[in-house]
Amino acid sequence: MFEMNATKSNAARAEDSRETASMKSPATLAMIGASIHIKGDVSGEESLVIQGRVEGTVNLKQNNLIIGQEGQVNATIHAQTITIEGTLKGDVFGAERVIVKKTSDIHGNISAPQVSMEEGAKFKGSIDMDYKAPASAAPRNDAQSASVVKFEVSSGAEKPPLTQSSDSK
Repeated sequence: MFEMNATKSNAARAEDSRETASMKSPATLAMIGASIHIKGDVSGEESLVIQGRVEGTVNLKQNNLIIGQEGQVNATIHAQTITIEGTLKGDVFGAERVIVKKTSDIHGNISAPQVSMEEGAKFKGSIDMDYKAPASAAPRNDAQSASVVKFEVSSGAEKPPLTQSSDSK
């Protein structure tokens, strides 16, 4: 009769991506499709799903960003909530949170007040959860200084040990 194919269509993956993060208004969600390649700066006043390739910078400071499973991004990113399901090379600055899905492959640093990472995600870089958006960041004195913990995780056939180093600002 009818058999479901194990692989999802681009439309199905885009729909899954939309459901993974709560958007301010679903009606204001833009999408860069899988066959689109952009070099340069991407900015806007609505939330965005990237299923294609983007190289440069992505500035959606008041909105959300989803890098879908097909997305390949080589950029510095600034957004409210950032969900990563695909490939990312670059630094990420989330004003609210960064969500790293198990299908992601990230080489770069993550800065956000809240970071969640699913088991199985590939990540190489550092995580700073003491991040404050540049507009609201104020200089801190030594009494306000916090300890920053950096983790480096790499994936492979064997499970490598999790290494931790503690730096004081």
